[in-house]
Amino acid sequence: MKKEKSRIVYQADNIKDFRELLHRASEKYSENVAYKYKRKKGEDVEYVSKTYGEFKNDVEAFSTKLLDMGLASKKVVVIGNNRYEWCTTYLAVTTGGMIIVPLDKALPANELKSLILRSKAEAIVCEEKYLDSILELTDSNLKYVISMENTTRENVLCYNDLLLQGATLRKEGNKLYDEVTIDANAVSILLFTSGTTNISKGVLLSQSNICSDIVAISSYVKMYPTDTLLSFLPIHHTFECTITFLFGIYHGVTVAFCDGLKYIQKNMNEYHVSVFVAVPLVLENVYKKIWKGLEEQGKKGLMKTMIVITNALSKVKIDIRRKVFKPIIDKFGGKLRVVFVGSAPLDKKIIKGFNDFGVELIQGYGLTETSPVVSAETDKEKRPGSIGLPLPNFEVKIVNPDENGVGEITVKGSSVMLGYYENEEETNKCLKDGWFSTGDYGYLDKDGFLYICGRKNDVIVLKNGKNVYPQELEILLNQLPMVEESMVFARNKDSMDTTLCAKIVYNEENMHNLYGDKTADEKKEIIWKAVKEVNQTLPDVKHIKEIIVTTEPLAKTTTQKVKRYEEMKKQ
Repeated sequence: MKKEKSRIVYQADNIKDFRELLHRASEKYSENVAYKYKRKKGEDVEYVSKTYGEFKNDVEAFSTKLLDMGLASKKVVVIGNNRYEWCTTYLAVTTGGMIIVPLDKALPANELKSLILRSKAEAIVCEEKYLDSILELTDSNLKYVISMENTTRENVLCYNDLLLQGATLRKEGNKLYDEVTIDANAVSILLFTSGTTNISKGVLLSQSNICSDIVAISSYVKMYPTDTLLSFLPIHHTFECTITFLFGIYHGVTVAFCDGLKYIQKNMNEYHVSVFVAVPLVLENVYKKIWKGLEEQGKKGLMKTMIVITNALSKVKIDIRRKVFKPIIDKFGGKLRVVFVGSAPLDKKIIKGFNDFGVELIQGYGLTETSPVVSAETDKEKRPGSIGLPLPNFEVKIVNPDENGVGEITVKGSSVMLGYYENEEETNKCLKDGWFSTGDYGYLDKDGFLYICGRKNDVIVLKNGKNVYPQELEILLNQLPMVEESMVFARNKDSMDTTLCAKIVYNEENMHNLYGDKTADEKKEIIWKAVKEVNQTLPDVKHIKEIIVTTEPLAKTTTQKVKRYEEMKKQ
């Protein structure tokens, strides 16, 4: 067992539950703007700002009303886009001693209904567009359906009405909220996974699990009350929920809500975003667009020269990157200073590329079951290609390492889940003596940095016993200029004639710009030639022998992970 030494950079205030988190923010940052968002006002759009003081009041008012409705200790589902009402609901439920059940907004109606039934929730707070599906449920435990928008639908309550009623109750001396005692170690969050397999498990987390993670991350990296974050990843997911929402509250930052994936750059300019929480696919696309734009302007060569010069100056403590590359940073609002990236491995070239422009990338790793962050780079120690150092509240152990030190990553610490909801068998499979088996393969280097190779279930074992990690090959393929994304898999996986294959999604516009008009067969041949060049950089056993080309995007989860099980059904 290898327990890495602590690399604590900052001393962080301890918090044990969400009430402490909220009170701390309202005391330290009462007048700071907590949230910025748009609201339609007739034909116009108005910008709304909510301070931390106002946010705390709204949380307490809404929680008071929910408790007044008899929901103490009950489960409450929340589903919708990233928005202020979602945030107040999450904390109103959890700081009121109830259990929050965040559901994926992209779920099809049948899955949404199934999870509501499985959760046994007695109330749901949702956007109006989900009401038809929810009101069809006749055999659920639901007693209350609450719309985030004003509505006159029968049997549906309105969030705004309940918020006002809760505020009135508090003014009249109602103490239901104040009298709740929070058990920080009890189940407070039931979160159904939306992973790359077709089995949705309910992860049970406590407030202590998540607060421990927030404090640990805060000892590695720092955000400031002057920072603005753009919330665009699905907020029900623990990566966005913990890092943007809850970690943001801890540091008193401003969170602006994104209008949608295609508006990211526009919103970053609009709100002058300084911190961005992203997944690799988004950053890969942004990076490719930056260089495509430079090439179109005839500035690619000049830019490469300036990178060499600024990097040389940085080595002698003269950092002029943000001045030299101001035109690039200005495209993203002019304030962007740091990007937190997780969810999947990111190409070292892209990490270095953003750093060259003066934007720091902080890589991290985690799972829903670990609240979620297990490891991260620090403000002082970074190693491109790694997923950082284990957080001070975690121990990391590599089980059954091979000759290269690669084995399954197992972790133990205060942010490991309580177990799976109504699934003792699965809980016992992955939780033993406090150690959680992540299902990921990786290794620790001599300095304690953690590296991930891929999911245990995705590893391709060749007939000579060698392991091939698809993600490593996909990173190389995704560097090709015409490639949007890729998935490497094995044909005849269980036979002696295992063949490595790649499904490649190419960009039609890039293909045309690079090679002109081509037939489908000619396009495939161009891609195949590029893949063969990639093969030449790899050992023979890792050579891709077959390709499938398409312009149809790969099936993905809402955090942009490829759903391999769905893609394999098509092959």
